Amino acid sequence: MGVLTLGAGFPEMRPPPCRHGESNCPQPHPWQLGFLYLGLGLLVIGAGGIRPCNISFGADQFDTNTEKGRAKLESFLNWWYLLFSVALVIALTLVVYVQTSISWTLGFAIPTACFVFSILIFLLGRRFYICKTPQGSVFADIAKVLVATCRKRNVPKFTQIDHFLHDPPMDSSKLSHTDRFLVFDKAATVVDSSTELDEQGKSKNEWKLCSVHQVEQFKCVVGIVPIWAAGIPCFISMQQMGSFGILQAIQMNRFIGPHFQIPPAWMSLTPMIALSIWIYIYEKYVEFMKKKTHKNKRFSLKTRIEIGIVMSVLCMVVAGILENIRRSSAEENKSFVSPLHVWMLIPEFALSGLTEAFAAIAVMELLTTHLPESLRTVAGAIFFLSLSLGSYMSSVLMAIVSKINRVEGGKSGWLGGNDLNKNRLDYFFYVVGVIAAFNFFYFRFFATHFLPKPNV
Repeated sequence: MGVLTLGAGFPEMRPPPCRHGESNCPQPHPWQLGFLYLGLGLLVIGAGGIRPCNISFGADQFDTNTEKGRAKLESFLNWWYLLFSVALVIALTLVVYVQTSISWTLGFAIPTACFVFSILIFLLGRRFYICKTPQGSVFADIAKVLVATCRKRNVPKFTQIDHFLHDPPMDSSKLSHTDRFLVFDKAATVVDSSTELDEQGKSKNEWKLCSVHQVEQFKCVVGIVPIWAAGIPCFISMQQMGSFGILQAIQMNRFIGPHFQIPPAWMSLTPMIALSIWIYIYEKYVEFMKKKTHKNKRFSLKTRIEIGIVMSVLCMVVAGILENIRRSSAEENKSFVSPLHVWMLIPEFALSGLTEAFAAIAVMELLTTHLPESLRTVAGAIFFLSLSLGSYMSSVLMAIVSKINRVEGGKSGWLGGNDLNKNRLDYFFYVVGVIAAFNFFYFRFFATHFLPKPNV
């Protein structure tokens, strides 16, 4: 952010401004582009360190072996997501206003100062943090299990635990053997103890013989993938509000009074507000029920993910209906902008926020709480990877639909062009809704087999 602030503050760091009506604008010098890419590259590296690690580091502060610790961790994840949404609201309103209306330099300096302030806050608590000792590369252990399993693919399956090597790196974090994905137990099967084990009973070559702990870590990753995948279609539904939802807002009446027009991007605040309201209500409900019943009354992960998927289906159905109404009113008035007010889009944006409130937070909690401690950082990275995949898959789906529904003779298909009145965006919303509906049945089928037992 400091590099971007310098780039905005010093005219030498960017090309001359393009004059009004000028078609051939001055191009930046290679070193100016290099300075910009340096700032963006540092931003990506920083975000890659902060986003997955602050969730996992926060989870390390709670003892998940106790019911109180697990409840506090769930509250932490909810409040983390709430503050994440509040920060986005501030960024999309105050910071964007400063950048576009006052000064780009000041607009970049504000988040830069916020980062400096956050570093100071983080350092103030350094003496109170619970810091877990790194246990080596998780990805190396995963690779070892895969290689060892392939090498012992002809070894018959054993059912007696005595045939397996127990050698966890730490007794306190040792994972016990489970009866799922038994094919991977071959990686921990001792075929010839004289050649595979040393005098201390440890593996001579972990690429040929892994410990049960390493195998169980890999099983946890495999078992979480089907549930993690169910969150991606939810993110695809959410992505539509950030793209086509904004385009809908552009072609609607956005006036409040005779002079003020609502910026279309402000509609993106609706999902965040809906999410924040729900988290606050939910946490207060849990607190009230705990005082009344002395029990931790919370929705199970399975229930919350199912509700989130249903919300994603409803979001797309409502969006399709509202788009049909918007398009019809614009055609009746023979105008680019529909006379209907932009407030009509609030239900679809709110449902998008509730999808995130139920499904996204539940998937994040599942990854954080039901993977081993050594995989918590990986869990945070996997969560944000699913957000990225949702965005990429949304783009791929748009390209496929555009290609299939391409209309000859200059007419637009379902998607394409700069005028939604000439498209059938409602049909595209229904397609995404059908995908979300299939996702619901996919989740129901896999949830019974792969979700942790207390949440089934």
